[in-house]
Amino acid sequence: DSSDWNVIMTGLKCMQGKCIVNSISLKEGEDVFKAHARDVRQMGAAVVVMCFDEQGQATTYERRIAIAERSYRILTEEIGMRPQDIIFDPNILAIATGMEEHDAYARDFIRAAAWIREHLPGAHVSGGVSNLSFSFRGNNYIREAMHAVFLYHAINAGMDFGIVNPATKVTYSDIPQEELDILEDVILNRRPHAADDLIKLSQDILAKKEEKGPAAESEKEAKDLTVEERLSLALRKGNGEHLEADLMEAMQKYGKAVDIIEGPLMSAMDEVGRLFGEGKMFLPQVVKTARTMKQAVAILQPYLNASAVSTNTSQARKIVMATVKGDVHDIGKNIVSVILACNGYEVIDLGVMVPPEKIVETVKATHADAVGLSGLITPSLSEMVNVATEMEKAGLRVPILIGGATTSALHAALKIAPQYTGIVVWMKDAAQNVIAANRLFNPKESSTYMQQIRAEQEEMRRSYRQKHEELLSIEEARRNKLDLFH
Repeated sequence: DSSDWNVIMTGLKCMQGKCIVNSISLKEGEDVFKAHARDVRQMGAAVVVMCFDEQGQATTYERRIAIAERSYRILTEEIGMRPQDIIFDPNILAIATGMEEHDAYARDFIRAAAWIREHLPGAHVSGGVSNLSFSFRGNNYIREAMHAVFLYHAINAGMDFGIVNPATKVTYSDIPQEELDILEDVILNRRPHAADDLIKLSQDILAKKEEKGPAAESEKEAKDLTVEERLSLALRKGNGEHLEADLMEAMQKYGKAVDIIEGPLMSAMDEVGRLFGEGKMFLPQVVKTARTMKQAVAILQPYLNASAVSTNTSQARKIVMATVKGDVHDIGKNIVSVILACNGYEVIDLGVMVPPEKIVETVKATHADAVGLSGLITPSLSEMVNVATEMEKAGLRVPILIGGATTSALHAALKIAPQYTGIVVWMKDAAQNVIAANRLFNPKESSTYMQQIRAEQEEMRRSYRQKHEELLSIEEARRNKLDLFH
């Protein structure tokens, strides 16, 4: 398993028995796909074939089966590979994210698995199951229950390989019927808004875990809350039912719409980010919060005069979003784009596999205020360094926001930030992007925030150097070897 083909070939030459290569796909075109397939066949290995092509990742039933059929034809008819050595991965993707276009992902995977087993004789079906429940990180029971229900239906449809946690504690038969109905509604996309019931179930489980009943989670009566508390509650719950009345009351108190945005509304967004980071809120709730924030800004828009607009932290700010060159994963990037757009930012989405030159060109052409870089696979880390290097050469100094499964604060500090004079900020999760952007573009705290980030990154570099300075070089270590004969 490697994204570097030379590593895979070296590994195959060192291994006895039959290996499985993870993975090949059509994302770089048929020529590369065929070359890799010939190598696999020559080495006597089986291979995982991802459902990607030149257009990117397959997310619908139709695209999944079309790519699988095309790949199967090339492998069996042109390369001469045994069908039994082909393992399709039709992409298990996150569901219940709060974005309607993601609702059918699990159902379409299951349908695609059944189609592949029926129409592509001999081929297998696999997938990485943990992707499914990404929205509910922090609640292991819900995640394991989602996996159990998904696997029950996917295996019955023909899935016969999988990347799963063998230590899972929840099986399909363990799940109470009431919970099972909710889970199957979500996974099989049987009705709209099923995710809302799953969110409530997840919150109830967390409340019980903290030795509170669900009733303890209920809020005080609205009449007992201050206007700031009501606005915070509306954003946390993603409920805009009384938003206009509460905002008008806030206008009476604050006088300026911009003070409401930069005060109670941004404080509420900070709280949402904190709760999400602690696993006490889930991704679909964050998306609902973002949409409620957008609604609030729209209500206040007539009251934002020219001077207020110029100080508003997000008004008219442009952010270029891209999944870097070589990486076709875009789910996380798309979620961040929605959250940013709902908070008043203009998002320029360049899509996936975007080369550094295109990012630089777009920032210059659009006069963008920041760049968001996403990546899921390991090679994306070096591509992010390349983007920062090219932006530095072009004389750009706009902030770079870094995010994705393989990224880290340490990598950003060690590898990316030293290549770029502008600020580089690592995003732990989707909710943090709005908080970071608001602070970067707020004249009152931008300078302090950037100084804080740079100080933290310098401390990480110092600590890293110190640890490595304690190690001897290989030559010195050999000179110090134990000599038993003198």
